[in-house]
Amino acid sequence: MKSINNKILLAALLCVTSFSAFALKDDTKQPIKIVSTNQSLDMENSVVTFTDNVVITQGSIVIKADKVIITRPPENSGKKETVEALGKPVTFHQLLDDGKPIDGRANRVHYDLGTEFLTLAGNAELKQLDSKITSEKITYDVKKQQLKAGSDAKSRVHTVLIPNQLNENKKNLKK
Repeated sequence: MKSINNKILLAALLCVTSFSAFALKDDTKQPIKIVSTNQSLDMENSVVTFTDNVVITQGSIVIKADKVIITRPPENSGKKETVEALGKPVTFHQLLDDGKPIDGRANRVHYDLGTEFLTLAGNAELKQLDSKITSEKITYDVKKQQLKAGSDAKSRVHTVLIPNQLNENKKNLKK
């Protein structure tokens, strides 16, 4: 029984440390709730996998996926956890500190906690209110606050900006 409790505790710790990096300041203080049809834990490789109708919530954050894999490398490796979410598509929603929603989707979402680098691949889209960017791949460096979007020769990056919403954002930042 003690071994099972240790496994459950490790799975919970993997989830807490992994998904808190997605969150803004108020969301990180909220409990993380994960609901799925199936869950498996590979203790030897420190991997926990959630499958089938995965819904993760923490504060205002809601992530929906077909499969989520959280990997914790050995402590002496110097690497941090990674989170891989797969779906058709993976979706996420969050309210920002200013109360505005941000939504995203992609067939694959990868987040590296060590480098704080987020990759959305396959029909990727980020949307805030009516402004949005769509591309085959979108990356976001959290530390540098740099977003890049790129596509292959068959597709292009599409951006829609709504000027009055952008101007409203600038006014709010000055306050």
